[in-house]
Amino acid sequence: MRPQPQPRTTKTIPSPKSEGSSFPAIKGHFFESLSETLPLHLLLVIPMTQLFLTSAILYSFMATIAPALSTPTRPPASFLVKGMLIVIAIALAKLLFHIYFNDRYGYFRDEFDYLACANHLSWGYVDQPPLIPLLARISRMLLGDSLRSIRFLPAFASSVLVIQTAVIARELSGRRFALLLSAVTILVAPQYLSNGSLLGTNCLEPNLWMGCAYFAILAIKRNDPRYWVWFGVVAGLGMEEKYSIALFGFGTVVGLLLTEQRRVFGNKWIWLGGLAAFLVFLPNLLWNIHYHWPFLELMRNIKAEGRNVVLGPFQYLFQQILLVHPFTAPIWISGLLALFFSSRLKPYRFLGWSYLVCYAVLFALHGKNYYLAPIYPMLLAAGAVVIESAVEQPRRTWLKPAMIIILLVGGAHLMPVVIPVLSPDGFIAYMKYLPFKLPVMEHSHARATLPQWYSDQFGWQEIVAETAQAWDRIPADERHDCGIFAQDYGQAGAIDFFGPRYGLPHPLSGHQTYYLWGPQGYSGNCMIVLDDEREVLERLWEHVESVGRSADNPYALEQEIPVFICKGAKFGSLTQLWPKVKRWR
Repeated sequence: MRPQPQPRTTKTIPSPKSEGSSFPAIKGHFFESLSETLPLHLLLVIPMTQLFLTSAILYSFMATIAPALSTPTRPPASFLVKGMLIVIAIALAKLLFHIYFNDRYGYFRDEFDYLACANHLSWGYVDQPPLIPLLARISRMLLGDSLRSIRFLPAFASSVLVIQTAVIARELSGRRFALLLSAVTILVAPQYLSNGSLLGTNCLEPNLWMGCAYFAILAIKRNDPRYWVWFGVVAGLGMEEKYSIALFGFGTVVGLLLTEQRRVFGNKWIWLGGLAAFLVFLPNLLWNIHYHWPFLELMRNIKAEGRNVVLGPFQYLFQQILLVHPFTAPIWISGLLALFFSSRLKPYRFLGWSYLVCYAVLFALHGKNYYLAPIYPMLLAAGAVVIESAVEQPRRTWLKPAMIIILLVGGAHLMPVVIPVLSPDGFIAYMKYLPFKLPVMEHSHARATLPQWYSDQFGWQEIVAETAQAWDRIPADERHDCGIFAQDYGQAGAIDFFGPRYGLPHPLSGHQTYYLWGPQGYSGNCMIVLDDEREVLERLWEHVESVGRSADNPYALEQEIPVFICKGAKFGSLTQLWPKVKRWR
């Protein structure tokens, strides 16, 4: 149920009744409060360096002594030589860059969903597995709920991806320049910049896909099939983060069967790896069974509704190139070709088949353009290795700094597309000079002034403020049985997040997992309803009063949302009505 277009009105936003987070004192705005006394760059260097050294040690452990599974071992110090120190420096710079710019606009629609789910920890949710809400809960408890705080996890994960990609390049026999080149490709790729800027399931997805690729490479390179158990553990964690990693697992199996590596299926360890993946995923699997497969129902509804933009073959390929940056395309394409035709990389040909399988399946199923993004780091690593060999001759060494400079300049040029380094008006002006149109993934996004990943960071506080005006009209003796009903998890999550500042109760909604949380004991006789039509509401309640519309925000996707006060239910109890408000799409 969506309201018809009506004349715009402007509303005054009421002042919040209370400030701060809904969490106790420990949940303060950690980064902001400390930055008042210390310069930001000095504040972050020490703890971030410590975190990155921890990350480096972890990857050193994985690469050298991963629980005694390999036969030849390297000296522990080998991780920090031959180019890896500069890779860690690049990753640290990326982290600091994200932390600095991650509070420029506002909270993103999906971030409200993850934070709401974090307040209702479970083994699953309608539109996602449980890992990101769990990590969001931990992060919020430790760092607070400011934008920089809740986006620290994606910033960190995206920066660690730089190290992961370089480690994969090293395992593919890459040397110093291959490590540097692979790290820079991740640094400038728009999709991985975007992953570091917003909390979501995309932020950890490439790390987990590449964790699987890494252990698959070690199993072949070191001729030790026990690494397939670790492949399974990471794949299981990936299933608890986003189900799409199952496609990468399927592609890997197909790739193994199509190459000489099919012999691994005669060994027990790859089957034990499959068992490990199943056991890690089992809690979420049981949750889905218990609730009758809500995620599959959601996917069917989205497809039936025709919500997503369907791309043709050339559009899909072009957007893949755009997501990872046009200047990196020769590198990852070289990597893909090398996996198939280079004798040096022949043992890892199954990874090339895995890419082709994932590409074909996602294109055939009309998956969104970014669904394939987690697989490109391994192709970029392979491409960096073969390019390094091609430029080793003395007459070609000048190509090394030239490539790095071109990549950095090209990355800086496209950076505003995914990082809010410009003001909204500045970005609108910047879009006019782009040689291409920015992708539109859902038809409803086409009406926004800004691309959806930016427009969905605006308008939420205006919606909550208008809801607070309606709440102020409810007599005190009626408030205990007056609920707030929102149409989607963006509206509901914004009220959950900002509402305590105005004294608002937790909202209700039929959208996604909010539906499973039920009517929360409300009778339905008094309800504040957002974003609906008066004619529809008058069929459900005796008295319907229009409070007004949320204040206009020209940058928001959801603009001027109407708010109503409804009293005198005609439908019986809210529990009886609840099955009809279900909205899984």
